[in-house]
Amino acid sequence: MLAIQVDQPGGPEVLKVADLPVPVCGPDQLLVELAFSGVNFIDIYQRQGIYPMPSPYVPGLEGSGVVIEVGSSVKGFSAGDKVAWPSSLGSYSQVHAVNAASVVRVPDGVSLDVACAAMLQGMTAHYLMASLYEVKPGDTALVHAAAGGVGQLLCQMISNRGATVVGTASTSEKAEIARQAGASHVIRYDTEDVASKAKELTDGIGVDVVYDGVGLATFDGSLASLKRRGMMALFGGASGMVPPFDLQALSRMGSLFVTRPTLADYIVGPGEMQWRADEIFAEHLAGKLNFAIGNTYALKDASTAHTDLAARKTTGKLLLVTK
Repeated sequence: MLAIQVDQPGGPEVLKVADLPVPVCGPDQLLVELAFSGVNFIDIYQRQGIYPMPSPYVPGLEGSGVVIEVGSSVKGFSAGDKVAWPSSLGSYSQVHAVNAASVVRVPDGVSLDVACAAMLQGMTAHYLMASLYEVKPGDTALVHAAAGGVGQLLCQMISNRGATVVGTASTSEKAEIARQAGASHVIRYDTEDVASKAKELTDGIGVDVVYDGVGLATFDGSLASLKRRGMMALFGGASGMVPPFDLQALSRMGSLFVTRPTLADYIVGPGEMQWRADEIFAEHLAGKLNFAIGNTYALKDASTAHTDLAARKTTGKLLLVTK
């Protein structure tokens, strides 16, 4: 089978196509022929060595496909089942052996490209607005990079729950994408001060919650946008990692809350991952949640996908076509 392999940390050029043996299906695993693999910022962090990885390794955490073999200890799955997963290293490949406990079932009516797009980004958006901070009608949420993959999903999910979304975007095109996804207001962070505009839109009070996957470039403005006792979820660092921070500032700014969550801690409970997936798929099948597939790339063009994502010039979900 073909797969992408990384021999050492580095730039996009270290993503090499390799002809590797088809993995053996372990007793607790499913062997899956992939249709799509998702491209995410965590893949870039791992490739760069920010998150140390074994060497060599096959990157990619997110995928979707069809089961071709079922491990001897696995119950409830059969060859031909459609499945997807948010976090199983080695997904930049044509065939992947994934732990059965790490996959979700994909229902009829949900395509495999949508299923892949619904995994890491969809579940991230879901835990952020349903569990980390439970969005309620009347709340106001600031969503950075509202035209991005997670951003568009957050806009839709939050507005579907009767809350107001204030999005940020850098171009008029991206601002329109955010509005179509459910943002009531869009702040052009290239020409406007985010915190000042957020306070203006909330009559000087500030927003209830900020969802920030950008990091270094937005961190200070995110904090300044919050109301007293507001919550900031720093769930990524697309512009760079936030340096050490003086926690006393949270007190001075109004007893603020800041958390640096990760999806892995929100899909560990019994049935929690399938529950999130079921809610996401149901919302999609009801016509209330659209997954914007941005660019798709052949497996061999994984380096181009990484370059495009890192440049923050894309909108929607980036996928590798693995067949």
